[in-house]
Amino acid sequence: MKRIILIAALALGVAAAASAQPKAIGLRLGPAAEISYQHNVGGSDFVEANLGTFMYAGLDISSTYNFMLAQPAWTDRGSWGFYAGPGLALGFFHGTSIAIQGQIGLEYKFWFPLQLAVDLKPQFGVQIWNGGAGFWRGGMYGFIPAISVRYSF
Repeated sequence: MKRIILIAALALGVAAAASAQPKAIGLRLGPAAEISYQHNVGGSDFVEANLGTFMYAGLDISSTYNFMLAQPAWTDRGSWGFYAGPGLALGFFHGTSIAIQGQIGLEYKFWFPLQLAVDLKPQFGVQIWNGGAGFWRGGMYGFIPAISVRYSF
């Protein structure tokens, strides 16, 4: 009985800590259209997970751990942030692709719950299809800037 109470208390504590972290959800538009979710971890660093199309034809699932590199005080209201980080991606577009990715971007968080960002997210990996495998050239479209609009909560 003591174990059950201890496990329940631990689960409740973890859930409370996770819900206290700032989050954001919205859209990321560029060479793909993605639903984007951010969850802050360890201060201003955050994990970003995206689910969407690739070149508006395939499916792409990706996750990136971003480090907040700088937060300059350029304005009196809201906040700016430069971030970058590594991640992984899995795609389905004329076969299956597995890739590592990097992300670098600039964001602005308004004083109300809106966040805008512009970033680059190139992916480097392999693509597997019926006839074999090779370098996945589609990830180079990540060098095209994308714009994100998210609701912060």
